[in-house]
Amino acid sequence: MGGIGKTTLTKKLFVNALVKEDFHIRAWTTISQTYNVREILREVLLQASGESSDLSENDLGNKLYKYLSGRRYLVIMDDDMWSIEVWDRIKFFFPDYQNRSRIIVTTRLSNLGSQLNESYTVDMQFLDEVNSWGLFCKIVFGKERCPLDLEDIGRNIVANCKGLPLTIATIGGLLSKFKCTREFWKCIGKNLKSIVTNSSDGFCLKILRMSYICLPNYLKPCFSYMGIFEEDHNIRVSMLEKLWVSEGFLKPRSGKCLETIAKECFNELVDRNLVLVDELGLSGNVKYCKIHDLLRDLCLKEVERERFHHVIRDSPLTINTERRVVFSVKSERLLTTEVLGSLSHARSILLFVHCLYQIPPEVRLPHNLRLLRTFKVYDEVTSSGSYILDNVFELVNSRYLAVRVHDKSKFPSSIDKLWNLHTLIIHSREHLDAPSEIWKLHQLRYLESHQLILPNPPSSNSGIVIKGVLNLFLNEEVVKRIPNVTKLHLEYDVEERKKENSLSHLECLSKLENFHCSTSYGCDFYLQRISFPHSLKKLYVSGSIGLELEGLMPNIGSLPLLEKLVLKAGSFCSGKWETTEEASSMPFKPT
Repeated sequence: MGGIGKTTLTKKLFVNALVKEDFHIRAWTTISQTYNVREILREVLLQASGESSDLSENDLGNKLYKYLSGRRYLVIMDDDMWSIEVWDRIKFFFPDYQNRSRIIVTTRLSNLGSQLNESYTVDMQFLDEVNSWGLFCKIVFGKERCPLDLEDIGRNIVANCKGLPLTIATIGGLLSKFKCTREFWKCIGKNLKSIVTNSSDGFCLKILRMSYICLPNYLKPCFSYMGIFEEDHNIRVSMLEKLWVSEGFLKPRSGKCLETIAKECFNELVDRNLVLVDELGLSGNVKYCKIHDLLRDLCLKEVERERFHHVIRDSPLTINTERRVVFSVKSERLLTTEVLGSLSHARSILLFVHCLYQIPPEVRLPHNLRLLRTFKVYDEVTSSGSYILDNVFELVNSRYLAVRVHDKSKFPSSIDKLWNLHTLIIHSREHLDAPSEIWKLHQLRYLESHQLILPNPPSSNSGIVIKGVLNLFLNEEVVKRIPNVTKLHLEYDVEERKKENSLSHLECLSKLENFHCSTSYGCDFYLQRISFPHSLKKLYVSGSIGLELEGLMPNIGSLPLLEKLVLKAGSFCSGKWETTEEASSMPFKPT
């Protein structure tokens, strides 16, 4: 990440006394985004030999090669290398006689290190609490100690720098120039973000903005979108990728689907250290991510410059022409029928909150939102405060819908008009019957609900993810119609078919990788006679207290690809967990 200390560390190496003794030649050059190979070679030659030259690129390179031959040299290429192309064009001009010569490159691209020949990579990390405080005190007080009456305020200031040396150095440099008083330090602590952003003519943001400038065009909207989320928000990666797709940021290429491209774009942002990994799943995938406060400020600066989205904070006035509207935590109370009616030009309406206590008891969707493609007003972490959205399925251009509906709401048969819908998240506290027309949504790839009752699919369905479906009778006919399902979350709470097993044909779903099944009292026999497909990688089983788990173990133990297993409720009557011989080398740890 920009400002994490790459150049500082490299400078320490460059001027180190032992390094000076060990190398015959030391040279330092900078490589910017708009690099010039001739200038790079000329600079290295000048520092190495003291000779300036106006030769051509190739002649300069040959002259440098001859001068470095037989000598042990250290060349540092700083200011961040942005492309392997630079190295590919200059590497031939640096001789390698196995004499311990070294070239050091700084870059913000984690994956670039692996592309450099015979490279050794040092990954710079954020400073921990101890080292952050040590750096701060060194900058502010030099060799002196921090006065005791300032230590509590100082540590709070340092904690809010989030371990980024650039921020600590900026705020420490400011404090070192003024008289140390509690009142002044308290004022700095309260205005820390604006001070860091605006000090030295926005020095911090200028450094970080280089990362944004060097982004390829297809990644810039994906990065700008990160500014939509609240500060320090844990962002679920799967949701983020679906939103990118619905917003139209991504285009198909190389025969890949948009979901695959979204994953690649996310990984690129991680490799460029613009997005931070916050939590990994047990299978190694990134489950949650974050963005550093300074990078979020950079996002907001670019958003403001490009009018990327509009955040409603206090008043919804003058927003009738905005295309992407975000309701902040403080403005959730403004999500009313009247305000929604003023957003006729909106393509996206987004709400990211953890609790909806202030949402009015009834919100009806106006008829003039037919341009809307993304409508997200429900989050999986929302704990309370349901609201009414009766006619959500009139949004004919919708690609992404995430809502919580009123208890008396019903699925209209007109849902089949949503031809472009690829993500549907709809939650209700009561049972919700979906019409057969839901299977006509041929673009639908992700369906999540709670208490949803699905009808049998009429024909073969491709690769859909189904979550939260209630009492699905998974017989042979149904399995044939959803052969490509990869993720399936089912719930059973009624004994409607005592003579039949609703999960008897689960093993026929040969592409199923993630299976989550919850049963209430009286429905455990579904699980006791189940056979799992060998394609499973993640399995979650939640039964009643009376579920005897011994009967499941042989089936679970024979799954060759299983990486994650969650058993909730149920019991081992024998007091032992006996696994089969096949399970002895299984690569997972029970949770």
